[in-house]
Amino acid sequence: MPRYDFRCRSCGDTFEVSRPMAESAAPASCPAGHDDTVKLLSTVAVGGAAKGGAAAPAPSAGGGGGGGCCGGGCCG
Repeated sequence: MPRYDFRCRSCGDTFEVSRPMAESAAPASCPAGHDDTVKLLSTVAVGGAAKGGAAAPAPSAGGGGGGGCCGGGCCG
């Protein structure tokens, strides 16, 4: 089940709430009981070992491959 980070505007406490994605936008009360909270933008870390325990290859220098705004040519 996904976890969502919230911060209480009243006391400044930061806390996590586990809930289904369908309820991700629902308000949450802080552990101290305050209702004035805001959902924080969370980052996700994905990791794991490659088969055989080898590390992933380092990205090559020199660009190429596209992606992103300027890498995809949309900057003009």
